[in-house]
Amino acid sequence: MLNRRTLLSASAAIASTSLAGSQSSSAASRRFPRGFLWGASTAGHQVEGNDTNSDTWLLENVTPTTYSEPVIDGCNSFELWRKDLDLVKKIGLNCYRFSIEWSRIEPEPGRFSIAMLDYYKGIIDECRARGIAPVITFNHFAVPLWFAVAGSWINPQAPSLFARFCERAARHLGAGIAYALTLNEPNGAKLGAYFAPPAALAPEQAMMDAAGRRCGSENFGGGATFAHVAQKQDIMLSAHRAGFDAIKSVRPDLPVGFALAIADDQKDGPNSIRDARRQDFYGAWLETAKLDDFIAVQNYITLRWTATGVAPPPPGALLNPEGQEVTPASLANAASYAHAMCGKPVLVTEHGLGTPDDRLRCTLIPAALAELQRAIVSGVPVIGYCHWSLMDNFEWGQGYKTKFGLASVDRLTFERRLKPSAAVLRSIALQNAV
Repeated sequence: MLNRRTLLSASAAIASTSLAGSQSSSAASRRFPRGFLWGASTAGHQVEGNDTNSDTWLLENVTPTTYSEPVIDGCNSFELWRKDLDLVKKIGLNCYRFSIEWSRIEPEPGRFSIAMLDYYKGIIDECRARGIAPVITFNHFAVPLWFAVAGSWINPQAPSLFARFCERAARHLGAGIAYALTLNEPNGAKLGAYFAPPAALAPEQAMMDAAGRRCGSENFGGGATFAHVAQKQDIMLSAHRAGFDAIKSVRPDLPVGFALAIADDQKDGPNSIRDARRQDFYGAWLETAKLDDFIAVQNYITLRWTATGVAPPPPGALLNPEGQEVTPASLANAASYAHAMCGKPVLVTEHGLGTPDDRLRCTLIPAALAELQRAIVSGVPVIGYCHWSLMDNFEWGQGYKTKFGLASVDRLTFERRLKPSAAVLRSIALQNAV
């Protein structure tokens, strides 16, 4: 938890970084490229609610579970998605990144719901009518229950099953999509397994076993769990390539990539293991990204790698709810690294801070964007910036207690109310400059 002293010192440090940058460059040089995408992000399971045919819905509701609470209604975005687009326009954004839920579109293997395809087509069409570029994630963690029963991402058939879904969804929706992402943070399981305390792995397995018993499956696999990370990575790499090809078979000109979780990894002291950890966490994914149209980067934290692991954050650092360091330069550093490794343009699809104190968000946004703009000037091709998240939503195992949103959501009425940080991002987006 952030105490008042940490809050004030961290805010001062971020503000001084931003001020130093602003004093060193003119207003004209702080502009972003023409046509830059300014957006906010959500994900279906986290905001739609009642995704009852997904693996995640089951995992939230078995005993034991590692989820602090179930999603239930989410932000009721399944019904209120037009209000979500209202928020996007009120913030002055020209881009909205959201996911289509596989479990709704393909509720049983090979059986596709035209009604649900039309539902997502309606959102995409309305985005276009409002001048909002739709950035669509084909899979954002949650998977159909039938896919999980068959082993999820440790099932050798998973790539072909995912490709079938991608092809059918692209055939119905592809004409209106601006950018397509096959997978969200497919390296998340490897990152989670590395950083999760050993005591956390047994409860997750107990939850998976309970879900398997409920479904009569001995191979139940969750879409976003820490088990079988090596096997899962190999299969998800194949799934991305199969999904990429399937989408391209429908619309060859549609830019397709995937979203990678990338920390700002820094060396700390002699014999740092930073480079080895980078290769383990990102290497295979950045290699396959060389075959894609762009790389989507999702960054939240800075990690300082010593010879043995991650050093504690320095005194006075801004921390996220997990106690990890948040710095203004982390996003620019992650984007620069990703581009250097794969040579592709970068689309930022997530960046933000989980905190109930919106003052920190107000300070972080311009400071981080000033650093990102300087990276662009130095030669890093960045397509756009999507903040996580459009509104406070269900944050997986943390439930609703962690607040990332540019807008708050009343848990009883679902009323959306913009926070001051939304005005901060609006000013930058409308000026296309920081």
